[in-house]
Parts: sequence; C-alpha cells; structure tokens
Amino acid sequence: MAADVVVVVVTYDRLALLLRCLDAIEGQTIRVNRVVVVDNAGSDTTRAAIMQRHPRVEIHALSDNLGGAGGFAYGVATVRSQAGQIWLMDDDAAPRPDALARLLTARDRYPGEPVLVASRVVDHGGRPIRMNVPRRRPFASKVARRAAGVAGCVPIRSASFVSVLIDGDACRRHDLPLAGYFIWNDDFEYTSRLLRDAVGLWCPASVVEHATVTGGDPGPRFRYEVRNKVWLLLYSGALAPVEKLLYGGATLRRWIAVIARSNRRTLLLRCLFGGLGEGLLHRPRPTTDVLSRISACSGLRGLDVGHGGEVEAELSAGLEQPQHVPDDTGNVRC
Repeated sequence: MAADVVVVVVTYDRLALLLRCLDAIEGQTIRVNRVVVVDNAGSDTTRAAIMQRHPRVEIHALSDNLGGAGGFAYGVATVRSQAGQIWLMDDDAAPRPDALARLLTARDRYPGEPVLVASRVVDHGGRPIRMNVPRRRPFASKVARRAAGVAGCVPIRSASFVSVLIDGDACRRHDLPLAGYFIWNDDFEYTSRLLRDAVGLWCPASVVEHATVTGGDPGPRFRYEVRNKVWLLLYSGALAPVEKLLYGGATLRRWIAVIARSNRRTLLLRCLFGGLGEGLLHRPRPTTDVLSRISACSGLRGLDVGHGGEVEAELSAGLEQPQHVPDDTGNVRC
C-alpha cells in the first residue's frame, strides 16, 4: 500500500544522476503516492528518458530555468493542496531503500507532531557531507532532546532539500520557498521559517547518498551565497532577531575563511561586494511573480496574478494536472 507521500525532485540536464535518483525512489520499501519531477527548462532528451524508464512519474517541464529555489517553489505549489507528506529531493540524491521508511517511522515514534524530518546525507564512501548536516536546534531543552531521542533523532533548526520529509499541513500554512533566491540558501530560509516555532528532526537512520560534493571554493556562485544571506537576514522572518545577530556574525567569519583559503581571492572579493550590493539595494522577486511569468507543460500559461494567498491558491489549482505528450520522435512537447 502506498504511503501518503508525494516526492518532488528538481532537475536541470543531469539525466544520469536523475535516473539514478528516480531508480532509488522506485526501489523504496514503501511506495509513494506520486512522484513529480520539475524540469528546469532542460532538454527534451531528459523528459523522453524519464517517460520511458519511469512512466508513472509526472514531468513538469518549465519554459525557463528558475534555479533550484524556483523549481522547489513550483514543486511545492504543485502538490501541497492535497499531499499528506512532501519529500523534497535533489536530482543528485539517491536514498537507500529504507530511507523513506526510516523517516516515516521516526515521525510516528516522536511523541508529538514534527513539521519535518531530514535524512543523513553521505558521499559515495558513506562519509557525512558537512554542508548537508542539519543545524541542530541551539539551547534545545532536555525534554526536547529526550523526545527526539525516542524517535532515534536529534532536534534541528534547519535542513537542506537534499532529502527532507515535510508535513503537508505545514506547507499549506506557510508561504512557498522563495523562488527569487534562484540558488543557495532557499532551503535554509524555508526550513528555518517552518521550524521557527515548530519541531524538526534529523534522522541518522535514513541515509541518502549525495553525488555532488562541493569543495571549499564556491567560485562565481559565491555572489548568490552573499546576496541571499543578506536577503535572509534583512527581509526573512525565518530567524528571530537574536538568531540573526548570531548567525550573521558566524556567516561573516565563514566568508572571510572561504576567501582566505581560495586561490581565486580576487574573483571571490568581486562576488562578495557584488552580492552585498545586490542584497542591500534590491529585494528578492516575489515567488508568485516568478512562478506566474513562466509556462510549463502542466498548463501554467498566462496566469492572471493577484495578491497574497489568492495567488498561491490559484497557482496550486493551476498546477495539478501535468501533460507530458510525446511527439512522433519520442520527445515531449507542450
């Protein structure tokens, strides 16, 4: 029997990794209700290969690359109206066969209602990937730690989108992930927002292998890191004021360390000042604005944009039925 779980995977032209991810999802000991792949304006080859190998997967082919942030915002908007649990996952992740079962077991054993449960992320050798280790909840009480321990978990303050199971009701209560971030820090902002006054758990028994392991030098993308952190600290309600102060200081120290270790310091300094300038002078584009301006094979075309919750309800209603129709060559057309 299928669990009341919908999987959302965001991809962009990484077919081999994506198929590995979908194979791993299909191989779970617990079958999921629905698998949605958000294809960020990738090639028709990707979509055709998915349809051939995983015909029950729903493909939402976007006309524009919205980055990971926009892809996950679109995916959550697509499925959250009815999903019991939403399992968010990167296309370069491969959950072990019992990964989902472990997440659901932890959720059931916890003496309360956790908003999300995150997996342990490892590399090919089974070693933990530091950048994907969830931030533990600071100053968690003994009661909170004991309750998490009952479920074999640790209380956390944030998580990554590599593999996180989020309660559908929580997704419906909160705004979508911030599509305007494009890449980086969107998962930190969204999960921290969900967990500001709620419980999140890290489940070490649920293991996911992450194929992409980045080094210490972020290169040109450092600009996104800086800009989005500025946006998070200035405009997001994910962190309490004291958390912003502490996290802002820790972030500054980390930036200095990254630049000091790099062989491309001039590039990273340009990215630092460019990201600071963009973050201070501009705000992120509203998620509803980003989503309403793209088209997809799922039928989101020319949406009349309103304001607030009405827009999100309209988006959710408009994104429910994907259409992936192969043409004579086997490719997918809208």
